[in-house]
Amino acid sequence: MPDPRFFESAGPLRLEAVCQLAGIPVPAGAADVGIDRVAIASRGGPGAVAFVTSRAFLEALHDAPPTACFTPESLAGDLPPGCLALVHRNPQGAYALVAAVLHPVRRHLGAAAISPEARIEPGAALGPGVVVGQGAAIGAGSVVGPNTVIGPGVAIGRNCQVGANVSISFALIGDRVKILAGAVIGEHGFGATAGPTGLIDIPQLGRVILQDGVTIGACTTVDRGAFEDTVIGENTKIDNLVQIAHNVRIGRNCVLAGQAGVSGSVTIGDGCQFGGRAGIADHVVIGDGARIGASGGVLKDVPAGETWGGFPAQPVQRWLREVAWLSRAAGRRRRGGES
Repeated sequence: MPDPRFFESAGPLRLEAVCQLAGIPVPAGAADVGIDRVAIASRGGPGAVAFVTSRAFLEALHDAPPTACFTPESLAGDLPPGCLALVHRNPQGAYALVAAVLHPVRRHLGAAAISPEARIEPGAALGPGVVVGQGAAIGAGSVVGPNTVIGPGVAIGRNCQVGANVSISFALIGDRVKILAGAVIGEHGFGATAGPTGLIDIPQLGRVILQDGVTIGACTTVDRGAFEDTVIGENTKIDNLVQIAHNVRIGRNCVLAGQAGVSGSVTIGDGCQFGGRAGIADHVVIGDGARIGASGGVLKDVPAGETWGGFPAQPVQRWLREVAWLSRAAGRRRRGGES
């Protein structure tokens, strides 16, 4: 279930209403079946509706069978026993439509800048213009800069430093965390799919977890997860103007220099280092202690302890040999009078 601190629950809905949202017929005799949440394939269970788009999802679906599942017709016969097949030409799009109705986000309520439902411990200091939503918590010794907005349900630990004009939502933040001016934590991750009349956003139902001692640079963005959480491990230091996409998991004591970009569902081990403008493709795994050179473009997994560079990134010594060979070849062409 999406975290109730950040998402409301509009369920349960009758399966008839779910199918109406998706624009498909109701399975025979199932109109009154109750659906109280959406789930990904591995997080189903009674009352959930999930989706599958390929056979790769089916094994996870069998681990915790949901009550119903949006599926292409080709996979409808392979769902686990007791899981109702909701045949749809775009299962993920149907899931997105239902998720938006079942799990609306919690909004700021009331006219007061500091919600009376917020919990601010003695010793915390708030600058002018700070907004704190209902159910949010700020620990003792934490300092929040001017015009920062802290969303409903957000938890900020003790002795944190939050700069001016920061936006924090859908986030749980540990102790001694520094978030510099203009950073945006917990906004909607990038995900879209086809809807009835064009592209629609896929609801992002996860959170951001910043563990103790993390530093987030100025104007850096950390997106909340699509369903799982985006997690940044203890004592990791992230520079200015870095993009961390949804579902990313970064280990402890990592360093990411300015303008690095980490795509969705990347896993980064402990002690990794990224040079400026390094970019990581989605679903890549970076092993413990690996290093990515400045402007390196990583398209596949990087083993632990290795240093990679270039585009597409490869072990740095191999990349340097290729660059040297190209330079020599270009020099020969110039000396030969070729243009």
